[in-house]
Amino acid sequence: MRTTRRTFIRTTAAAAAGSMLISPALASVAKNSRYKISLAEWSFHKALFANEMTNLDFPRVTRELGLEGLEYVNQFFMDKAKDEKYLAELKKIAKEEGMQNVLIMCDSEGMMGHPEKAERVKTVENHKKWVDAAAFLGCHSIRVNAGSRGTYEEQQKLAADGLRMLCEYGDTQKINVIVENHGGLSSNGEWLVGVMKMVDHKRVGILPDFGNFIIDRETGESYDRYKGVEMFMPYAKGVSAKTNVFNAEGDESNIDYYRLMKIVDDAGYKGFVGIEFEGTELSEKEGVIATKKLLEKVFATL
Repeated sequence: MRTTRRTFIRTTAAAAAGSMLISPALASVAKNSRYKISLAEWSFHKALFANEMTNLDFPRVTRELGLEGLEYVNQFFMDKAKDEKYLAELKKIAKEEGMQNVLIMCDSEGMMGHPEKAERVKTVENHKKWVDAAAFLGCHSIRVNAGSRGTYEEQQKLAADGLRMLCEYGDTQKINVIVENHGGLSSNGEWLVGVMKMVDHKRVGILPDFGNFIIDRETGESYDRYKGVEMFMPYAKGVSAKTNVFNAEGDESNIDYYRLMKIVDDAGYKGFVGIEFEGTELSEKEGVIATKKLLEKVFATL
């Protein structure tokens, strides 16, 4: 969920998509798609941080955009994980809007693969309240980060240890613990698949992000996104459709969505595809609409 700045090619197609007003016609389009589309709340992080909308507004905004699933971000209700009254209100709003609660993306709760055992245990404890909140809301998963320190092999073992502990708790609530490729070694396909094999628990999984394959931002080291997604799909319990910039045809300028969704489809995936727009030239709403149009165009080719 890192906001990046890239050169944007403003086009008639993208501008037209961005200028669309929300209407019942737009809201009904997703119903005819092969896959259901959810929305990562981070797509509206600017509006949320600016207090132009709140977490309780998220279900309504998502419904107005014609999407069907909600991928919450804990940062926007950080102090509410144990607030039953708040969670009940959020669940009620989502139900009234006809939305399905899909997952909670969890950040700022510690390093899952911390080198010190006590700190890993603390991180697991910090995440338990989000497992509980996800279960209460009717989500299927929480998304965590597999950060660690040390050598390649050490980080695998440490991350796997923390994840397994959390999965064992997730099992008590029937909530999955899924890892996003989110920079560092987590964006290395072999490394993250190796972690999955080490955890060896039915609750563990991956949230493949189409855009997060930068391993080292200082050196520019990156992993082949197409190889990575293909490796991740056997463990996928969600899919994150990251977008930043669009070309004249309305396609993502730097990501071949047709190729990636073919990989997803060939893997037999049947879950939600979650929009996560991080561009800087289109507004957040315009970017989500443009991504939705792109996905529906791609879905039609599968």
